Amino acid sequence: MLLRYINIPFLLVSALLSAACAKPAVHQAVSMDSSPPSMASQAGDRHVLAGEWEYRDDTGAAVLLTLDEQGSGHYDWKDGRFETHTLIDHTWTGMWFQEENDQDGGFTVEFSPDFSEGEGQWWHSRIGTDYAPTQQGGTFHLSKKTATMSHNDTPSVPTSDRQGK
Repeated sequence: MLLRYINIPFLLVSALLSAACAKPAVHQAVSMDSSPPSMASQAGDRHVLAGEWEYRDDTGAAVLLTLDEQGSGHYDWKDGRFETHTLIDHTWTGMWFQEENDQDGGFTVEFSPDFSEGEGQWWHSRIGTDYAPTQQGGTFHLSKKTATMSHNDTPSVPTSDRQGK
């Protein structure tokens, strides 16, 4: 008689586990129409970030940034560099690092529709060995530096190349 009472909890647990394993969990369903998060972070065409940018902070100080095709690059202030994490639609996020003063942090920028300028915010993630700094970040404005070329600087087509001659 004692064995029958011991087996009832065991049978009940076995039945519950069997039922749970037989039905797929709702949270496991994944739409094939959406990209996984790792692909979404690469959604933007980062080449729009390449080139020289004027970074002007909320105090009015300006620094020249030089970025590559992936949105990573450097600036002279405190031996700094930028690293892009995502460019999704017109929102750019990443990290900044300054070797000279042993600091780093994050940033986000909202670009204009043509990616010629953007408004950003930055913050500290680390100052020296302090990984929870209370020092405030700030805001900044980015504007793309474009090479200007006057009409007279436009190269002319050599005579021998005109109309197939």
